[in-house]
Amino acid sequence: MTDIDPIRRNNVKVVGNPQAQTALVFVHGFGSDQRAWSSVAAAFLADYRVVLLDNVGAGGSDPAAFAQHRYLNLRRYGSDLVEVCDALALDRPVLVGHSMGAMICALATLERPGLARQLVMIGASPRYVDVDDYLGGFSREDVDAIYSSVTSSYSAWADGFAAASMAHGDRPTLGSEFAQSIKSIPPDRALTMLCSIFQSDHREDIARLEVPTLVLQTRQDIAVPLAVAEYLNRRIRGSRLEIIDTEGHLPHVSAPGLVARAIRHFITEAGPA
Repeated sequence: MTDIDPIRRNNVKVVGNPQAQTALVFVHGFGSDQRAWSSVAAAFLADYRVVLLDNVGAGGSDPAAFAQHRYLNLRRYGSDLVEVCDALALDRPVLVGHSMGAMICALATLERPGLARQLVMIGASPRYVDVDDYLGGFSREDVDAIYSSVTSSYSAWADGFAAASMAHGDRPTLGSEFAQSIKSIPPDRALTMLCSIFQSDHREDIARLEVPTLVLQTRQDIAVPLAVAEYLNRRIRGSRLEIIDTEGHLPHVSAPGLVARAIRHFITEAGPA
């Protein structure tokens, strides 16, 4: 626990329709912050309360909150999300997470059963490193090479990773903007975040989820193979897998209209906001 107010700690912003019964909470992934959701969130402002936040260590989060030993795994981020929801007195919001943010949302729902009405996981992975017959997309050697590159040539690594992750070579500004977002995080902090991601294994956790879940995946994602999305779909009871007709690891940035439509269709099936 921390004595830092959750709203200040996570730089929380609440926008949208204050009269709406349902809130959507958007949780970003590595290298980005709440601004990554701007286009998707805009599609829900008229009908929902929209909660945007920065994970500790990113964006406008309180620098004093980031202690390396606290954020060596994703569970602390999940607890942070629970505390934000409590501070805002949210009544069963829809949690929407991208990449590490998706697992943060999942862990929050496990820490606080009944917290969320629904869960949307975009480009999510419970484990990134291959093991036995599970193919997470990265070998141990791949991960070690990433750690080495971040340590020795952070700026060059960020440029390459951002371009490959965005995957839209015809729109190079998307990659360059993501690279600048990554570079806004100090290298030592970024390395801690990457360790929390690559050292995680939440395969058993996601099997315990009992929240209606939409798994969104692009056709091609350098960070998360389609096989991982299919694995999530099999392991999360009652979940739905939807393949978005685009490429890259950040479809909420590169194809926000497709992502917003998929989210709206999923959440409205449960009833009006």
